[in-house]
Amino acid sequence: MKVNSINPYTRKVLEEFELISGEEIAKKLDTADETFRQWRLIAFAERSQKMLNAAAVLQENKEKYARNITLEMGKTLKESVAEVEKCAWACEYYANHAASFLEDEAIGTDASRSYVRYDPLGAVLAVMPWNFPFWQVFRFAAPALMAGNVCLLKHASNVFRCALHIEEVFVKAGFPQGAFQSLLIDSDQVADIIDHPIVKAVTLTGSEKAGASVASRAGKNIKKTVLELGGSNAFVVLPDADLELAVEVGVQARMRNAGQSCIAAKRFILSSTIADDFMKAFKEKVAALKVGDPLDETTDMGPLAKKDLADDLEDQVNRSIEAGAKVVCGAKRKDNFYLPTILAEVQPGMAAFDEELFGPVAAITIAGSDDEALMLANTSNFGLGISVFSQSEARAQPFIQLSDDGAVFINGLVKSDPRLPFGGTKRSGYGRELSSHGIREFVNAKTVWIGPGQA
Repeated sequence: MKVNSINPYTRKVLEEFELISGEEIAKKLDTADETFRQWRLIAFAERSQKMLNAAAVLQENKEKYARNITLEMGKTLKESVAEVEKCAWACEYYANHAASFLEDEAIGTDASRSYVRYDPLGAVLAVMPWNFPFWQVFRFAAPALMAGNVCLLKHASNVFRCALHIEEVFVKAGFPQGAFQSLLIDSDQVADIIDHPIVKAVTLTGSEKAGASVASRAGKNIKKTVLELGGSNAFVVLPDADLELAVEVGVQARMRNAGQSCIAAKRFILSSTIADDFMKAFKEKVAALKVGDPLDETTDMGPLAKKDLADDLEDQVNRSIEAGAKVVCGAKRKDNFYLPTILAEVQPGMAAFDEELFGPVAAITIAGSDDEALMLANTSNFGLGISVFSQSEARAQPFIQLSDDGAVFINGLVKSDPRLPFGGTKRSGYGRELSSHGIREFVNAKTVWIGPGQA
């Protein structure tokens, strides 16, 4: 079976890929297992050097990799370059910190000595999406490899060349054969791989449906999972906010990557006293965004990655309008393009409030008080992140304490950072990536108890 990679801007075929056979999958799994038995014994110093090599390979080839990201999924070239650079940062971060994150933890007990040690699990399968085709992979792979695990990647079928480029990075960096392998497979082959005894754990970034399917299969096999799923992040602007800052950040938070991000700001909850001023400035900046060829340096936003995504977004906007939402700007599409859009008078019960809009559409809801803003922010099946704009930390404190989300950003957009744990609650998934928390997701926290009479 063959799969085509299609340029979302030109809608022309970029490349054709042959899916690997069941026999080839079995060989790759065996290679992963053999490599793991040796890789787990490699000292942190050597692992760190190889991970630093990976960072260097990314930096040296960032233009090549970024161009391919843009061709395969449509984000602007400048965004693609920034994505590759962020991957290099993650590699450097874990190269420098993994050993301290996983060092033995002494605990006083009735033993002469007792401690916790952190051992790798083995082969970890990653099922990854197309919207950040390098970053989503590296934020899993860098800590997993530094912990002594080996990685198997099932990437989205529209970014298979990205998948092969990522494998190339680790090969060029000197990682042993089998430490990181990209599996060019169809989604219906994932279940059998999860079932395989060599695979010890699974991580997925993607839709609720995909997450539920993978978690169910892994659960049947009693295997650890981490799920990073959808989001409908609230972007709350309180009466005392710095409006210029809030507008500037709001445009980035909603429109970056053509709005195709789980952590994008989607529900803008504005205090009634500042709503008109915010909307006026926000509309002006959103309407000025240049939509076009993502390889053009002057372009602010490229197309959506696939036609069906534009179809779905158009349907959600139309249903919201039918339910009473008002179009401030945009709400037009052509082929894979959807113009930057603002919808006002959005209320719970509308698609624009209840569902995840995976594209450049900002939904505006007005709150009469801080308490109502918090209530509206928490009125969601998702729980990935929230941004709150206020010049008073005391005023923002209730949002820090009482929001349901996995992350709270005050006066900034929600973003992933290697130094901080990343993950959600509710239907946004479970588990954490990045920081010391992320690297400990796929290890065996082993208790060691040594009694009296030891030398």
